[in-house]
Amino acid sequence: MVALQIRDVPEPLRDQLVALAQRRGQSLQAFLFDLIRDEARRQDNIAVLKQFSPATWDVAFPAQDIQVALDAERAERDSALTDHEATE
Repeated sequence: MVALQIRDVPEPLRDQLVALAQRRGQSLQAFLFDLIRDEARRQDNIAVLKQFSPATWDVAFPAQDIQVALDAERAERDSALTDHEATE
């Protein structure tokens, strides 16, 4: 397995990430691994969606607009989850 290193992370950001990991009952490493894995999985989903032409599905929205909408909804979901975890 490969080791990754991120340099020049500001301490306040690191502290925030540690707090988020603790709320999920994870180590910082496990939390960051989950974030990276989830992002890679989303990119795989985008690649699959791009295989289908809009004409095939009779969709009037460009793929980029769909991706923007998905990203916005995911951000809202992640924010709601973080807010919910903070209130527990």
